[in-house]
Amino acid sequence: MWGGNVTAVHRELLAEARTPAEAEAVPSLRTLQRAVRRDLSAGERAGLRAGEAGRRRHDVFGKRPPTHRNACWEGDHKRIPVRVDVEGTAACPWVTWFIDVASKVIVGVAVTPNPPARDAVLAALRAGISRAGPHGPAGGLPGLVRVDRGKEFLCRTVAQALGGFAVPVGDLPAYTPHLKGTIEALNAAVEEMFLVSLPAYTRRARPVGKHRPEMADQVLPFAEFVEELLGWVRWWNTEHHPAGLRPGLTPLEAWEADPTPVEDVPEEQLAFFALEDDARVRKISTSGIRWRRRFYIAPWMVGHAGTPVRLRYLPHYDGQIEVFSTDSTGRAGRHLGTAYLAETATPGQRRALASVREKKARALKADLKAAEKAR
Repeated sequence: MWGGNVTAVHRELLAEARTPAEAEAVPSLRTLQRAVRRDLSAGERAGLRAGEAGRRRHDVFGKRPPTHRNACWEGDHKRIPVRVDVEGTAACPWVTWFIDVASKVIVGVAVTPNPPARDAVLAALRAGISRAGPHGPAGGLPGLVRVDRGKEFLCRTVAQALGGFAVPVGDLPAYTPHLKGTIEALNAAVEEMFLVSLPAYTRRARPVGKHRPEMADQVLPFAEFVEELLGWVRWWNTEHHPAGLRPGLTPLEAWEADPTPVEDVPEEQLAFFALEDDARVRKISTSGIRWRRRFYIAPWMVGHAGTPVRLRYLPHYDGQIEVFSTDSTGRAGRHLGTAYLAETATPGQRRALASVREKKARALKADLKAAEKAR
């Protein structure tokens, strides 16, 4: 359909006419244009020009009925169009965040210098669920988490973490931002209200032919940018008055004014929320626990060589692991303790391990001596 170009269609009709009679039968350009406007809606014409995105701009979308706090959260990634200094390299960071649909309060945020992975999603979710976090007192368990088909949101780790709290994940079809309008509105708002004012904003209008790269002193360090962004999040939650809320209420005030009970999660359960399961049973040896071709040790392991255990770890970090007991089916049970990488253990950690061994040896010697005397 020539991208909706009626003039091009008219030229094609004339070119296909083999005889003067057929050419006479071709309607005039104005007639063809009037017919297209009469028979095709504005959305259909826009769809021919710009595809589905253009057609959707002419659709009518009903609003979802009002809900209560924590009934649904929406989550998304956004590439920040601002270059920041990441260890001497200019890069555009990413933000992963979740927003409560009813109150529009931002409950969890994670900022990464590189494209986010599952650890960023888990960190943002943990910050949202914990009401003691930087975005509290808003938080608690949501009734539903609505996301798009991003592989990070639907990976096994995230599904297991949310499934442990019986929180379903609403998987939306790809390329349907209108189905999660609250988080998409937040993505647009942060750029219009905050990011455009930062140095090294990449979408700033420039005169033709006047491109000038940012100087080193114009690029914010990554840590400073994170503080600025988190400050804007606090402003959004505590001072801003977004549309759709009761007049005069900030998102946090709207959340606190909602009488709906909040389902909290004990902090001791959240301590391991962002950890990924190793998915196999291992044994403590005299060298510690072998994982990824390296050994991990800890003072609490003394006397437990040969014990079967399960491991959990933070994605993209192998400095330490969390060790759990196993039940008869091999599932993780009680938390035994933290183990650290043996090859990077500090002198203090090695002394602590040796001290426990010596203490256990002295205790056994004392017990044997007492038993000998009791005979």
